[in-house]
Amino acid sequence: MNASTPKTWFITGASSGFGTAFAHYALERGDNVVATARNVTKLDTFVARAPDRVLAQKLDVTKAADIAPAIDAAVKRFGRIDYLFNNAGYGVVGALEETSESELRAVLDTNFFGAVAVTRAVLPAMRAQRSGAIVNISSMGGQMSFEGVSAYSASKFALEGMSEALALEVAPFGIKVLIVEPGAFRTEFGAQALRNMPVMAAYKDSLAGIRGVLDRMHGAQPGDPAKAARAVALALECDATPLRLQLGADAIGAVRAHSVQLLKDLATWERIGLETAVD
Repeated sequence: MNASTPKTWFITGASSGFGTAFAHYALERGDNVVATARNVTKLDTFVARAPDRVLAQKLDVTKAADIAPAIDAAVKRFGRIDYLFNNAGYGVVGALEETSESELRAVLDTNFFGAVAVTRAVLPAMRAQRSGAIVNISSMGGQMSFEGVSAYSASKFALEGMSEALALEVAPFGIKVLIVEPGAFRTEFGAQALRNMPVMAAYKDSLAGIRGVLDRMHGAQPGDPAKAARAVALALECDATPLRLQLGADAIGAVRAHSVQLLKDLATWERIGLETAVD
């Protein structure tokens, strides 16, 4: 149990994946949970487990009319929101040319604009209480990308860019921002939260590998969501909470390799870049 005053966790997309893991971990600690989902009946297990510490709220992050009522209900029930987990989201698999504009806009609407809308709505309460944390669930694909996930990575890159600026903006109010970059974790993401785009003949062979990996991934991912929840909580409770937290050996390895290549390219082309100053 948590020895200090219970925290209140507001979690979007709590009915599956990391959202479920975060909710269970918070309840194990003795904290309060505002579990939100598009279908509130999927949250019944949380309510049954701790009816005095769980508030289930309908929330589709793409619908503005859902957001304020959910936040108001949370503050009315528990008095405050300590942690906002922007977890709701899904993935898109397909080459950029295979991904329609409507699909690209839809994934950005959920993964980026939805998180922005909920964050903006929570910030007045956090500023008033002079504390809190915004936890934005990104991905290793929000720090680097690879073929077949351009739409998904675009949404997570946008989320991370916003989060970097937000962290500086809200620090004077005692509010933290944490970007979580998981690798492959054993959630329902691979089975329920991936949209596969129609395959074009031009990309059938070149993307066959990544499509196969993602198809086979479900149920075999190396990451434990419960351990991810614990890692995130540890980061939040540290005095020096990092801006980014990579989870899983795959994410750590990929982000490290990407960073090394970035520094290598910077050094190689530094002279050319510096020669662009006005004479």
